[in-house]
Amino acid sequence: MDFQFIQKAIPLYTQAAILTLKIASVGILLSFILGLICCIVRYEKIPVLQRIVSIYIELSRNTPLLIQLFFLYFALPKMGFKLSSEQCGIIGLTFLGGSYMAETFRSSIETISRIQIESAQCIGLTKLQITRYILIPQAFSVSIPGICANIMFLIKETSVFSAIALADLMYVAKDLIGLYYKTDEALLLLVIAYFILLLPISILSAWAERRLRYAQFGNN
Repeated sequence: MDFQFIQKAIPLYTQAAILTLKIASVGILLSFILGLICCIVRYEKIPVLQRIVSIYIELSRNTPLLIQLFFLYFALPKMGFKLSSEQCGIIGLTFLGGSYMAETFRSSIETISRIQIESAQCIGLTKLQITRYILIPQAFSVSIPGICANIMFLIKETSVFSAIALADLMYVAKDLIGLYYKTDEALLLLVIAYFILLLPISILSAWAERRLRYAQFGNN
């Protein structure tokens, strides 16, 4: 193990990790918003939009992110729409993550008892008020573990960004291996980098699950 090489490579991985985290953060935030919108559309059974959302979710969940990125980066320019590597990464991550977030929110809403909805209707609350004050707060609370799992999944999916010439962690690792043949050192730094990125989210997810369990059943 060449520790001198590892020391020199650390700044490269640091820059790549910052870029990876930046793109992942924007993509995850947008996927959260998109997933929430899709969930509301399906729950409210909005005509036409409900069908579009269903098609989008099936298309997104049943196609690999790498294929989606290839379409954005290589096919769209042929149609006159040229996007940068970063823009393709964000759009691809949003497109993929939105469907997973939507399904997480949907399954969380299904845990809310029907009697709460009926009680809200009896006191005169509108559909919008029921969604805002009853469905979304409770669904968000129940979905926290699922959201954390989706976030970890999406961050790990950024490893395919190197295929569209985006200088992320995987790109740096492959570049160093190709230039210096330091496979063990490059992969070790890659594992450590992803571990550092994902460990806080894993800890947060475990903490959130404990808090949710205590909130529902007490801590005795």
